[in-house]
Amino acid sequence: MPSAEGNLTWVAAEERPDLLAPPVAAALEHVPGARVAPIDAALADTAAFCEAYDVAPEASANCVVVEARRGEETTLAAVMVLATDRADINRVVRKHLGARKISFAGQTKAQDLTGMQQGGITPVGLPGDWPVLVDEAVATAGLVVIGAGLRGAKLLLDGAALAALPAAQVIALAVR
Repeated sequence: MPSAEGNLTWVAAEERPDLLAPPVAAALEHVPGARVAPIDAALADTAAFCEAYDVAPEASANCVVVEARRGEETTLAAVMVLATDRADINRVVRKHLGARKISFAGQTKAQDLTGMQQGGITPVGLPGDWPVLVDEAVATAGLVVIGAGLRGAKLLLDGAALAALPAAQVIALAVR
């Protein structure tokens, strides 16, 4: 039966910094108790990951990077929703960030600015001035699997730890 831990072998994240992007490893103090597991990088995308590793989709949280623009000002932000939900980017996120226009950040730009690989980007270790918008369902989900900054690993932590990140803001942002 699928669960948050699935069939992976999890260890304390501090024990395996080689499985974390450098900014993620440097920010582990913000997510005490986080565990990490290696995965096949070809299976990093949510649907393939959940199926291959017997992880429940409702215990998997996705992170997307958005660019919100108002005039000449651009704000980059991370948006976290459960894999079973879809973030309301154009209405809720755009309004929350006070933007006129919003879009997903380009892959190369997101990788360059975060120091993380696309498909592994996580809110742990993002630049400190980026808002981290965490959906209420993620914050209350209990254990969730998120990216580790690299496609070849995943982090397991309590969703409440994401809500406690320094730049986190918990809001209802999913379309259900």
